[in-house]
Amino acid sequence: MEEIYVRHVEFLGFEKRFFPSQHYVYMLMVKWNNLSEKLIYRGYPEIYTFHKSLMEMFPIEAGDIDKKDRIIPALPAPKWLDSQKSTETRQSTLAEYCHSLISLPPKISRCQLVCNFFKVRPEDENPPAQQPYRVISDYSKTSKYEINLLTGDLVEIVEKSPNGWWFCQCDTKRGWVPASYLEPLDGPEEPEDADPNYAGELYITTQAYKAAQDDELTLETGETIEVIHKLLDGWWVVRKGEETGHFPSMFLHKTGEKKEMDENVIRRQIPPPRRSTIRNAQSIHGKGRKGISQNTYRRNSRRFLLQKGDWPNQPRKTSNDATQSPLQERENGGTPF
Repeated sequence: MEEIYVRHVEFLGFEKRFFPSQHYVYMLMVKWNNLSEKLIYRGYPEIYTFHKSLMEMFPIEAGDIDKKDRIIPALPAPKWLDSQKSTETRQSTLAEYCHSLISLPPKISRCQLVCNFFKVRPEDENPPAQQPYRVISDYSKTSKYEINLLTGDLVEIVEKSPNGWWFCQCDTKRGWVPASYLEPLDGPEEPEDADPNYAGELYITTQAYKAAQDDELTLETGETIEVIHKLLDGWWVVRKGEETGHFPSMFLHKTGEKKEMDENVIRRQIPPPRRSTIRNAQSIHGKGRKGISQNTYRRNSRRFLLQKGDWPNQPRKTSNDATQSPLQERENGGTPF
């Protein structure tokens, strides 16, 4: 069987991507010895990780034993935060690196590590398409970290923070905006919204909040609750005993995890506005989002807990046919029934 190896790599430039957060990828046209050509995309951190693995695989040629023996080209470490300028200025370095790499002796340039790195992947053939979002109502910024938006503006999402504040770019402006003011262009539903999880995840409230609407919960600081639905607008549905309701996720911290302050939370003291509070919202979609009512949340939650034997004042299932919700386990000393 004929050996397949890379005979040439042509550097085509780079492109910016926004999912799952803003980053840059380089476009490389890889030409193989069987005359096939494939376009691949690689980010600089991945290229540098590959470079380090190659150095470890060939320590002599990397100059680890004697610097005079080094033939593997050098590559600078990635910066902590890449900008478009640094990505652009690095192009000539990468083009020269790829040329030198393929010109190395066959035991290096044709090794499995090199071939696997340049081999086309499914995501190379179907790169993610960045979907723009549309602004449904005028938004006036409340801090220097936000931007003003007008109804009908199209924005690109740079980062989707779970607290409901999204970092966006609109023309030349960049800043935080509430996710509730944005809608996908191809439909009213947010495709990345997770489904409810009635088993629940344990969280602790880090700040008190008084309900402003009937479908919200009032909680004090330090209360343990169960999160049953994580929504992208930052208003999660939580369960406390028999009650369910929306609560700002920016005031929640998962139990058992090290608490790290989010700079986005530090910069503001109030959660993002909810969609239901936006006046004169103008959607381009005939039907609105299919929201789940609190009655439905409570009914499904009750049904789930009854099946598990965890509903208050109900006889518990014996033996091993039931497990408790996280909050029930916490309240009963962690011993499942």
